[in-house]
Amino acid sequence: MISNFFVLSTRGDTVLAKAYHANPSSSGNTAGTDSNAAHERSHTEAFFRKVKFWTEMEGVVNSNAENGESSSSSNSSMIGGDARATKQNAPPVFRMADGLSYLHVKRNGLIFGCSTARNVSPSFVVELLSRIAKVFKDYCGTLSEEAIRKNFILLYELLDEMIDYGFPQVTQTENLKAFVYNEPIVVENISHTGGLVNPKTASASAVHKPVIASVSADGRRAINKNQKNEIFVDILERLNILFSNSGYILNSSIDGCIQMKSYLAGSPELRLALNEDLVIGKGESASYGAVVLDDCNFNDCVNLSEFDNARTLSFRPPDGEFVVLNYRMTGEFRAPFRLFPNIEETSATVIELSCHVRAEIPENHFGANVTVEIPLPRITAAASANIISSPGAVGVRYEYIAHDQKLLWHFKKFPGGSEQTLKVKITLSAPCTSQTRREIGPISMNFEIPMYNVSNLQVRYLRIAEAIPGYTPYRWVRYVTQSNSYVCRL
Repeated sequence: MISNFFVLSTRGDTVLAKAYHANPSSSGNTAGTDSNAAHERSHTEAFFRKVKFWTEMEGVVNSNAENGESSSSSNSSMIGGDARATKQNAPPVFRMADGLSYLHVKRNGLIFGCSTARNVSPSFVVELLSRIAKVFKDYCGTLSEEAIRKNFILLYELLDEMIDYGFPQVTQTENLKAFVYNEPIVVENISHTGGLVNPKTASASAVHKPVIASVSADGRRAINKNQKNEIFVDILERLNILFSNSGYILNSSIDGCIQMKSYLAGSPELRLALNEDLVIGKGESASYGAVVLDDCNFNDCVNLSEFDNARTLSFRPPDGEFVVLNYRMTGEFRAPFRLFPNIEETSATVIELSCHVRAEIPENHFGANVTVEIPLPRITAAASANIISSPGAVGVRYEYIAHDQKLLWHFKKFPGGSEQTLKVKITLSAPCTSQTRREIGPISMNFEIPMYNVSNLQVRYLRIAEAIPGYTPYRWVRYVTQSNSYVCRL
């Protein structure tokens, strides 16, 4: 099914690699072993360059090649049409010059990829790569380059059990426990919140524990006499919103999930209760203020016998991290941030752009690691900006990236209920035209809001189904809202 599996770092270094099938082009000749070894050494480098420097023009060339058109004719047509080679994210599946198809997913800055010479189902292989990344995280505690390098013996053992001759075998964390004998070396997780989140709302360090017994960096078994029975619940929501240039919402949706990680001894049955007024399906009648989900799906371990009447889920949590519920919502909801852009042409070669951002979240919440990206015209010669910041904002700065012709506006902390304004002066190397104005934007925004969710989906309670004397679990519930596609047209 797959020929090679590999994990690459952000620099393109091969952290982990395993070959399952020989390169088909090298079979049947005496130098096959040498050429196959050379291919294994070089294919990850070529793949990383392709992913790192993927452009829109390159995607057009690949599609033309698949349709039978020559690369020279497609290049000449793009040059004649004055095409712009804009840098984009590489698709998860593409074909390279060696005749193999490459598939990959990105997790925590690492690239989990594989190559295949067969006509496989792309969604099946992408799901397999996601499962591998999840299993690695469950057994190492945290998913990082350092954790993989220190636990490569354990991870190779897991790979041998999960994939046999390129075909997937066992991908469940709990089912792999019976076959794994190595112990993980715990690596301390690096926090990305920058200390902005209140300690009582941040997830405890126990969420980064491996699912099996571990050893410390010096090789000694890690023994914790105060081991707690803990369970962590994350309500994650990713927003997709499209604004008009006047700040009105044109299209909006929420992709959410309830994710859990259990460290409860004996895996007791749990009961998770959601909003009593929760409605599934837009066509259903709902009272004012009710939470209406378009659709949802549940994990296989969930018992839905009480869901219709009491909105309660019953389940025995499996080992490792798992998703209890996925849901989608397209009804009306309040956007956490609104953008109001304005463009004014002051002279033939000067454009002034202002971007006003208003946080419509409560004052006791804030946006963390906020970035506003403004694409600029190709003929931009220089760009400068003036920031009008409200009190409470932390780490406010901007940077002009001349190579990519874009301006980035950064916030470490964007307080709720505040307004921020950026005024940009764009100097052009040629007179402004209608095409030049169309090249400005759209403005995109990335952010994360801890302990806040837009859909108002709430966990009423999480408890053990049957009372066990002396069994007192610790329950941690966290809400996180993130931007997935947050775009404003100009």
